Amino acid sequence: MGFLRLYHNHMNNIKVLLVDDHTILRDGIASILNHVEGIAVVGGLSSGEEAVNTFKQYNPDVILMDILMGGMTGLEATRWIKEQENGIKVIIISSEIKKEFVSMGIKCGIDGYLPKDVDKETLVTAIRAVSRGEKYFNTAITNLVFEDFYHGEKEGKKRNRKIAEGLTKRENEILELIASGKTNQEVADVLFISTKTVETHKANILEKLGLRNTAELVKYAIKKNIISLE
Repeated sequence: MGFLRLYHNHMNNIKVLLVDDHTILRDGIASILNHVEGIAVVGGLSSGEEAVNTFKQYNPDVILMDILMGGMTGLEATRWIKEQENGIKVIIISSEIKKEFVSMGIKCGIDGYLPKDVDKETLVTAIRAVSRGEKYFNTAITNLVFEDFYHGEKEGKKRNRKIAEGLTKRENEILELIASGKTNQEVADVLFISTKTVETHKANILEKLGLRNTAELVKYAIKKNIISLE
């Protein structure tokens, strides 16, 4: 009964779905938001896999997503959800504020990023902003984004790497990382995806390029100037 009181639906409200592996945190945010006019928390999920598999049942307008959960990360879950329903807004709310998380989150299509110690007013403002189609990042996170952007621009001018035709953007990223000598686990850590996802992408890459193994993949990447020996 307590669950039903915490998570309910009101027509014409901004419907918010919570995804975090800490029950007390989900219930705490739900308790706060359900006392805010115009916002209703419609559900709480404990993993990225659960979010990907069941989010449509809740028909949310906004998802508050943690990053580091057991299994699928919040960023990977966001990418999957956005590919299926791009109209759903996703705000990352995490205790980890790292440049890598922010930049990867933006690549995955997040609409906002907040630290977990954010105050109620900022949280409500962020939810209302993204529901209107805006992006919401606080000052500290915005600074990280620009720092990463300028660094990327500078690095991009220093190298003119090629891409493999016929591969998706994600497959090209994985191809370059594997060819550079990273293990499946290291690739997973860099891209914030599971090792199983890396293995699936790697198998697809080998098939698309007509290669048999990692050694052939490395030779291909060097030949095509996807990586260099510098």
